[in-house]
Amino acid sequence: MSEPLRLGLVVAMGPGREIGRGGQLPWRISEDLKHFKALTLGHAIIMGRATYESIGKPLPGRRNIVVSRTRSDFAHPEKGLVHPQGLEVYGSIEEAVRRARETDEAPFVIGGGAVYAETLPLATDLFVTHVSAEAAGSLEGCDAFFPEVDLAQFDVVEDRPFATAGVTLRHYRRRA
Repeated sequence: MSEPLRLGLVVAMGPGREIGRGGQLPWRISEDLKHFKALTLGHAIIMGRATYESIGKPLPGRRNIVVSRTRSDFAHPEKGLVHPQGLEVYGSIEEAVRRARETDEAPFVIGGGAVYAETLPLATDLFVTHVSAEAAGSLEGCDAFFPEVDLAQFDVVEDRPFATAGVTLRHYRRRA
């Protein structure tokens, strides 16, 4: 039996599954940003249009793929755009994942909430930075959330506290 095609979701979330506020992360945890960079360097990363706009530019050292149903801002509707800075835009999650897998056996989804919700059934791995309320500071006004997930379908592969108090990385892998 062959292994399932890999797809990792990378997310930092608060205790109520908070992931964003006003198009930005609700906290700034340097250690998590370094983990994110180390994990995703050299891979294809898939994100929604709003996530891309919040970042503001393609992330270096990665194949940046944006999913946008209203691609007119980015590309000709018949084909994905290869942006001068290396950004690719596709009209569906399915196409974005398929294209990512052309060059990467284990691409990553990096947000936002709607893209996570659509890709969660395909995910083989979840790389979750759990941020406690104390470490996050105020979570008031958060307007983006990670979807509910049945973690009984996953095994914990890694459980590692960061040096930052109240921040833990957990790598979950879906059971075969």
